[in-house]
Amino acid sequence: MQVYPNAKLNIGLNIVERRPDGYHNIETIFYPIGLHDTIELEMPAGSGEGCSLEIDGNPIEGAVEDNLVVKAYRILANDFSLPNASIRLHKHVPTGAGLGGGSSDAAYTLRMLNDSCNLGLTTSQLEDYAVRLGADCPFFIRNTPVFATGIGNVFTPVSLSLHGKYLVLVKPDVFVSTRDAYAAVKPQFPSISLPQLIAMPIEQWRENVVNDFEASVFPKFPEIKAIKDRLYDIGAVYASMSGSGSSVFGIFNEEPQLTSDEFNGCFVHTEDL
Repeated sequence: MQVYPNAKLNIGLNIVERRPDGYHNIETIFYPIGLHDTIELEMPAGSGEGCSLEIDGNPIEGAVEDNLVVKAYRILANDFSLPNASIRLHKHVPTGAGLGGGSSDAAYTLRMLNDSCNLGLTTSQLEDYAVRLGADCPFFIRNTPVFATGIGNVFTPVSLSLHGKYLVLVKPDVFVSTRDAYAAVKPQFPSISLPQLIAMPIEQWRENVVNDFEASVFPKFPEIKAIKDRLYDIGAVYASMSGSGSSVFGIFNEEPQLTSDEFNGCFVHTEDL
């Protein structure tokens, strides 16, 4: 069995308050895109170690047994008698990019095991398992645009379609510490909610839909700001950093003409939305 865990964008991101537990409440729009990893599942007969994972493509830091794909298998194995699983993850979505790639891998593993092992879990039950793996993991169970609040784990469906637009996503070879990004931001509630803002024509988003992390990340990493500026220079109607970075995306009315060295040294993904 083979599945294709996709990435998501953060369209707008407001850090609204610091919680007593040390986390922050946020407001953002999660929007799924076509950039994806590939997960292949085989279930060999006989006894074994439960779940084995092989990773190729983009390198992932940390031990294999700590990967969210393995954790997704184990969290189901605690409640169900699962067969041995041999899983291969081809990693294409950049890590440390604010695109939710690891969370998507975990959610898709839950969905894949549910289907292949006939577990009979409902969508809501899969979301309950997913939230135990990460705050934004449940988003990838339904995989439709949502207004995310809380720590990014409370979802309200939104009516948003970028169909007909064109996406340019750029990930520089830069690591942004999420903890440091949060530490440099002063939380505040926005005067107008994101669902109201995204209802505006997309041409008005530039002046209204903001990512609060940019204020703390751009001074430290001017090369990320330079990418956003360049996306506007080549015709984006809206551009923003996704999450706490370091990826930046631009939304265009039509496909821009990119030169071969437009974003030299960066990961670049383009797609029709």
